[in-house]
Amino acid sequence: MLEALLDLPPGSAPTAIAAVCHPHPLFGGSMHNKVVHTLARATVALGCATLRFNFRGTGRSEGAHDGGVGETGDALAAVAHLRQRWPGLPLLLAGFSFGGAVAIRAAAAADPRWLVTVAPAIDRVDVAGVVPVNCPWLFVVGEADDVVDPAGVRRWAAAHAPAADIVGLPGVGHFFHGSLPALRTAVENWAHAAKKSPATGAGLLSGR
Repeated sequence: MLEALLDLPPGSAPTAIAAVCHPHPLFGGSMHNKVVHTLARATVALGCATLRFNFRGTGRSEGAHDGGVGETGDALAAVAHLRQRWPGLPLLLAGFSFGGAVAIRAAAAADPRWLVTVAPAIDRVDVAGVVPVNCPWLFVVGEADDVVDPAGVRRWAAAHAPAADIVGLPGVGHFFHGSLPALRTAVENWAHAAKKSPATGAGLLSGR
């Protein structure tokens, strides 16, 4: 059993669903992380029913930390829960740091319509052999990140997801201290730009 929080768009039915994966639980990461909360606020503003959840062994979630492998299953369980409740709605899958790498691991099986990875810890979680998805994909990196190397993320993206969009935030560190509004703006602006491109299929997102 996984502990979770569900946020719904106020005043209207959701037009999409979103699952947001949190940073490393052994270093204090949980669904209450401020970056995860910011991603949830952004996706709700875009019309998503958004599920934040604690990975196994975190908070009141059962089980024990599994280095990204079991957590990939946790992410897929969260997606399955959303799809059971809102069948047919497109999925936005997102994650920060450890959770960003888990989102990448889960994406092929989850088949999201959109993927958002914020400072994904691709050098700390095994993503070797992962098949990148062919969907609109946003990377957000802090250019002053001293935990996840932004240049390393750019190199990985160039090799594995060359069509993805990358937004770098100058002077921003790994934890986005003082820069959460900039992060939210980056995600929402990307989604609104994607809406204008019918080829992406992103037009089902409804900006608020």
